[in-house]
Amino acid sequence: MPTTSPGAAGANPFDQARIAARELVRLTGAEHHDALVVLGTGLTPAAELLGADGPPVDLTALPWFARFTGPGHRPEAWSVDLGGTRTLVVAGRLHYYEGRSPAEVVHTVRTAIAAGARTVVLTCSAGAVSGRFAVGDVVAVADHLNMTGQSPLVGVRPEPPLGSCHVDMTDAWSPRLRAAARAVRPVDEGVYAQVTGPQLETPAEVRMLAALGADLVGMSTVPEAIAARHLGAEVLGLAVVTNAAAGTVAGPVALDTIVETAAASVDAVAELVRGVLRSLSPAGPGTDEDPGNGAERGGEPPTARPTPAPTATRGVAGTE
Repeated sequence: MPTTSPGAAGANPFDQARIAARELVRLTGAEHHDALVVLGTGLTPAAELLGADGPPVDLTALPWFARFTGPGHRPEAWSVDLGGTRTLVVAGRLHYYEGRSPAEVVHTVRTAIAAGARTVVLTCSAGAVSGRFAVGDVVAVADHLNMTGQSPLVGVRPEPPLGSCHVDMTDAWSPRLRAAARAVRPVDEGVYAQVTGPQLETPAEVRMLAALGADLVGMSTVPEAIAARHLGAEVLGLAVVTNAAAGTVAGPVALDTIVETAAASVDAVAELVRGVLRSLSPAGPGTDEDPGNGAERGGEPPTARPTPAPTATRGVAGTE
């Protein structure tokens, strides 16, 4: 097993992802995956609803995968068929607050894309900054604020055909996939802000985030979305509101109920994920027309169709 980590001096995280993807093929028996689903805090039971059957793959058996230590997060995965869309379902993620580097945090995403995934679904729990959302709501992420001061693209020098780390993030969260989610069931949209954690936000910080336009706040998801967009994959984000953010209601945040509250939304999250991914199947709805950003699902290797670099650069509550 390699001892270096993604992001270590001299390491190429894309080569590492390709090596890990080859081992993923061996362990799952699937020659490729069309999609990746990452399950956030309290949402691991959704794996069974998505078709997970039998013992999972231990991701720590793959090169450069670290053990997940966040509450309820396990380095386990299943390869399932959702109506013709071969999907890798992962029972958790790494977070910055675990002392992990950006490259380590996004290694799952890069590995899945190296294995063929063109669609990435990121689920998480979040605190509601906006009064528009109530506990238990499932919100589609329409945009984000990266408040961590970190990016998985810093210091990375991708070789052709990727070419550049200056990635356009105008439609980071796929309008096409959000439209597909709305076709499954009514779902509101919001702006998600990621902070580093592990401490929760202060009321003053929540007021700042609200002034900046955030509707939700959490401690994950954004670096994974950045890494996925850099590699040309489409991204859908689904955030379960587990609590009102600090200062938006009277009293402290009830930390001990966050996982339980997220788990109560498992059925809704699974229904959305299942419906969206089934719509991507050649035999399913949503393949004849593109209701959003025009991105397509293809079978070529991930590096063959990267996101074009722009011509000029432009300037939670809880564990999720």
